[in-house]
Amino acid sequence: MLPSYAVVVPVKPPALGKSRIVGLDDHQRRDLARAFALDTVAACLACEHVAEVLVATDDAAFSREFAALGCATVPDGDTSDLNAALRQAVAEARRRWPGLLPAALLADLPALRSRELDEALASFVPDGPSFVADTERTGTTLYTAPYDEFDPQFGLDSRHAHLVTGALELGLELASLRRDVDDLDDLREALALGVGAHTARVAAELGLA
Repeated sequence: MLPSYAVVVPVKPPALGKSRIVGLDDHQRRDLARAFALDTVAACLACEHVAEVLVATDDAAFSREFAALGCATVPDGDTSDLNAALRQAVAEARRRWPGLLPAALLADLPALRSRELDEALASFVPDGPSFVADTERTGTTLYTAPYDEFDPQFGLDSRHAHLVTGALELGLELASLRRDVDDLDDLREALALGVGAHTARVAAELGLA
């Protein structure tokens, strides 16, 4: 039997997200950030190997939207340090679901396909840390490790940081899982892959689709 995962998704309040998307106003960036996160979580919830999803966010209204999708939510424990916030959220996941394996998934994957996330989760070695790098092979979009070994290294050049700690890199193609979105070029690539309903609607309203 393949392992089941508790996936933790850290989500900034939409007003603070996607500041690197230039050429759009604050309201448009906020709408995109919200859409990215909702589509990412919806794809995650549809995965066979995902038993629970825990969203960490400090936005109360946004938290209610995620709860309506069917996932649990907790406040973001440390808005200044993503890795610290993830460790706190995973500690809560361990309290709730001690029999599951934890994984951290970024919230800016609007093209995410459930089958690709399932493929990644099914391919991980369950007794040690593993990760998936982003399209550029510098960052990380997905990280997992047993509760006692959970030590994410998201941030600048996180792929290298995870390799240094001994985490195993998954080499599968996984285009939709690797395509995080930080700028408009990234978004165009995600749109070419095919995005979720929320992002498709906002992109169309902005004339980007």
